[in-house]
Amino acid sequence: MDIIDLRSDTVTKPCSNMLAAMMSAELGDDVFSEDPSVSKLETSLAERAGHEAGLFCPSGTQSNLVALLAHCQRGDEYIVGQNAHTYKYEAGGAAVLGSIQPQPIEHGADGTIALDKIRAAIKEDDFHFAKTRLLALENTIGGKVISQDYLASAGQLAREAGLGFHLDGARVFNAVVAQRIELDQITRLFDSVSICLSKGLGAPIGSVLVSNKDVIEEARRWRKMLGGGMRQAGLLAAAGVYALENNVSDLAKDHALAQHLVNLVSGAEGLTVVGETANTNMVFLKVDEALRNGFLKACANEGVLFTGGKDQFRLVIHRDIRSNMIDRAAQVIREAGLR
Repeated sequence: MDIIDLRSDTVTKPCSNMLAAMMSAELGDDVFSEDPSVSKLETSLAERAGHEAGLFCPSGTQSNLVALLAHCQRGDEYIVGQNAHTYKYEAGGAAVLGSIQPQPIEHGADGTIALDKIRAAIKEDDFHFAKTRLLALENTIGGKVISQDYLASAGQLAREAGLGFHLDGARVFNAVVAQRIELDQITRLFDSVSICLSKGLGAPIGSVLVSNKDVIEEARRWRKMLGGGMRQAGLLAAAGVYALENNVSDLAKDHALAQHLVNLVSGAEGLTVVGETANTNMVFLKVDEALRNGFLKACANEGVLFTGGKDQFRLVIHRDIRSNMIDRAAQVIREAGLR
């Protein structure tokens, strides 16, 4: 049985050309800042993002964490969305390892955090309170693109309040492609941005934190402390360079296939597409309660894998998925909804 894996866009495999780029990468010891392929990745992506410098990390969780640690001190606080990756899905690293207090706020239906709620959450300068130091957003979040107008307004709020402004841009290139804009139109609005290479872009590993030189040097120290100092890391960085040079525009195909899946399953008995459309490369489904318990297993038994549970199911399209696979997945999902 051919498996159609829609669990995440992290399941992609490097293509033959990417593997060739990795095998021919010029290497050095990056802990000594001597790996030319790592330097090329960091410099080129920082320039593309409109920032001074970059730092290659093995994961987005680490690049987000070193950013938070660079912006905040022990006893400080960062404001973040209730469902943001930096708060909900990174094992509490900022609190556990940095003694940084998160102040989570619920998201609106569009993925934003109401600006008046952010203002209200900023603490007074009073020794009873943690010092609010940073506002952290995510784009895309749950596949939703956060508008440029909102990002600009949130950035202005952060500046007026004297806060740092960080973006978890794990899928920021999905937002770029969906809006047909350049990367720096988003990333210049922030003091620091974590950009993932191993999701829709198809690299096997890695994220890059971009910011000014001072933040990057502080983050570099934290990266070493966290065990993220890699040696001949150019083998991995070369995959990121290849992805940035060749794979960004392909994200539009993922978005189109996600909408194709929506079109095929919409109106199926027992199923509801959340939002009635695709969110970039993600589709969210709700299933009638009577069918919910066996739905995931029934699809998996037919080779269609995705995630979810009590409230809804998430299907993520990526570069290893083709149109005929979407057709097959839709058939399996429609039939499972009837059981």
